[in-house]
Formats: sequence, C-alpha cells, structure tokens
Amino acid sequence: MSRVELGAADQLTIRTVDAMIRALSARLELRVSWNGEGLDRLLDADHAALVEIVANVLRSFGWEVAVEVSFSIRGERGSIDVLAFHPATRTILVIEVKSVVPDVQATLVVLDRKTRLATEIARQRGWIGRGVGRILVVADRRTARRRVAAHEMVFRSAFPDRAAAVKRWIRQPDPAEPLSGLWFLSDARREGARQRVDRPRAQPRAQ
Repeated sequence: MSRVELGAADQLTIRTVDAMIRALSARLELRVSWNGEGLDRLLDADHAALVEIVANVLRSFGWEVAVEVSFSIRGERGSIDVLAFHPATRTILVIEVKSVVPDVQATLVVLDRKTRLATEIARQRGWIGRGVGRILVVADRRTARRRVAAHEMVFRSAFPDRAAAVKRWIRQPDPAEPLSGLWFLSDARREGARQRVDRPRAQPRAQ
C-alpha cells in the first residue's frame, strides 16, 4: 500500500494490486488496445457478425427474427441478442451470442432470466408462443472450446443439446420439447479467410 501511495504501483504484480483493490470492495479493470482500437470494439464487431449469421440462418427456416431486443419487466431489465418466433409451430427462441466464453455462472443466470421472461417479451411483439427454446451461441475458437471443456459438466447440464441437435430443432422446432443448446459457430469473416488460406493450389499441367 505504501508503494502505491508513493506512486510506485508499477513495481507490484497485477495480482497484488488486484488483492489490494478487492480488500477495499472495489474492482480492478484493465483496458487492452490493439492496433489503435479498444479490444471491446473488436469483440463488438465479432459479436455483430455472429448475430447476423444466426439471424440469417433462422430466417432461412421460416423464423421471424428480432435482434437486440430490450426489455423492462417488473424491474428486470436487459437485452436479448436474438429473439425469434416460428409462426407455424408458435415456438419462441432466445439466443445469447458470445464472441468469447465469459463468466460461466453469470452467463447461465442471465440466460435463465431471459428465457423465463421470453413469453412476455415476445407477446409485446404480437408473438404468442406455446414453448420457449434457448441457445447459447459461442464463436468457434480453440480458446472457447477449451474453456467449455474445462467446465464440461456445467455446460452439459445447462445445454444438453449440441450442434447437430440444434440444427435439427431449428429446422423443425417442437414447442412441446424445448431446446437448450450450445452451438459453436464460425464467424463468416474468419471462415472466409480460412478457406482462402486452405484453398488447394492448382496442379501443374503435364508437359
């Protein structure tokens, strides 16, 4: 504490500074910039790209889609990344999109709350549903998969349905059997770059 007061905080480790901050019931926040941009802006761009992909997939299978749906119900406020309605089956779908795997417990609590309120939120848009499904969409990257694997029991309990089951259910939703799925989804921009890199070279013609 004396070093900090004397302006020598740079001589301490981040762990030590964080412990001091927590002792004061405060929180330490660090901001990382990359190539002149805040990392949060880069994450926002990835998030927006994933939301667009999800919305397009749903629309192709007959879903009505709304993005960034804000709500305020009995003091509970928030925003749903993707809220969808399947008119033929009257199924409501809540989708949370994450470009990185965040705090696991916080994510589950927030998604549970949005799913619980989904029927009321959808009704405000004139969507009268018979059942509610939910999907956690995560950017398909090695770090994200490692984090999910590290908490596999928690994720498996909360999201028993995975990619194949998610895709089947999106095509033919059943409000009587609500989906609770985890879907690793590739960012189209990154996928396009990967395809360009992996494109096979033309074979030399025989002489």
